[in-house]
Amino acid sequence: MGKVTLIATAAMGIESIVAKEVRDLGYECTVENGKITFVADEQAICRSNLWLRTADRIKLKVGEFKATTFDELFEKTKALNWGDIIPENAEFPVIGKSVKSKLFSVSDCQSIVKKAVVDSLKKHYRKTSGWFEENGPLFRIEVALLKDVVTLTIDCSGVGLHKRGYRAGQGEAPLKETLAATLVKLTNWTPDKPFVDPFCGSGTIPIEAALIGQNIAPGFNRDFVSEEWDWIGKKKWDEARQEVEDLAKYNQPLDISGFDIDHRMIQIAKDNSDEAGFGDIINFKQMQVKDFTTTKEYGVIVGNPPYGERLGEKKAVEEMYRSMGEVLRTYDTWSVYMLTSHPEFEQLYGKPATKKRKLFNGFIRTDYYQYWGKRPPRNQ
Repeated sequence: MGKVTLIATAAMGIESIVAKEVRDLGYECTVENGKITFVADEQAICRSNLWLRTADRIKLKVGEFKATTFDELFEKTKALNWGDIIPENAEFPVIGKSVKSKLFSVSDCQSIVKKAVVDSLKKHYRKTSGWFEENGPLFRIEVALLKDVVTLTIDCSGVGLHKRGYRAGQGEAPLKETLAATLVKLTNWTPDKPFVDPFCGSGTIPIEAALIGQNIAPGFNRDFVSEEWDWIGKKKWDEARQEVEDLAKYNQPLDISGFDIDHRMIQIAKDNSDEAGFGDIINFKQMQVKDFTTTKEYGVIVGNPPYGERLGEKKAVEEMYRSMGEVLRTYDTWSVYMLTSHPEFEQLYGKPATKKRKLFNGFIRTDYYQYWGKRPPRNQ
């Protein structure tokens, strides 16, 4: 294959963070709404799946063109080199989406693309008749139309990248691992500083902080659909996994704590932390935020507290925000970062944020309120 064009998909508002991760891997990229595109070698499929903490998935871009008729969609799809990518025995379902395009029927677009790919593969493999058995590795094709521009991709990840493989259990509103990693990356935390999540739930934010702190690739503990693709080959995956092992800093000491009011969540958080390999490293404890106390300095607090969106919860949540502000404002060397959809968070907390950033937690529009603590004195 040689060079491939890859797309890392991203949640709205965090494209720049995903782009920085792609560049840190050594790939130049372009940024659009919801996607980061980069051209690289085949090994980039392995490395980007293993290393990208904030991307949703990695897709291989097969082609892009304008189409306003089904004929055009068929012919232009058929003209692409599907046989270079998809083996004769592959399973290749087609999924689709269409936004603001003349070809708006997704099911019609899917079946036309499927037929075009079959025709292209028949020619490539010199098959005169019959269907493909489709009992081999999976190549899931997506046809995406946006304003009459068709993008054809193949999914390289399989299960979404937020599924790290450490979640033994979860609460009723778990934070996506990719968003948790984003929250940590948007702070000024470094692995030598204390880190606290006072609303840790099933432990996602502290675990993602520990992975970042020890430079452990988020995909180290899971499989990817493209590991079955012959043209990438086992050797490239082995090399990429060896790099993950070589760059991990397992000996980096960390001071990470997670607190939650619910003792059952603390047990789930401990189980998840064990599964991720941080059993002895992260300290989980049942505690309310108003009871937080510390003698340490220059730490970072990151939280995804309850938002009070449900009827009957609002008053209790507002009271909790007030008491949280009273406690946390006293630690002026600590930086505090809170994600919530509550529009009056700053008033309740008792202080305007240094900075805030719009983020989406699933479909909920939230703000990430950032309160920067004093900087440590420079060593004379």
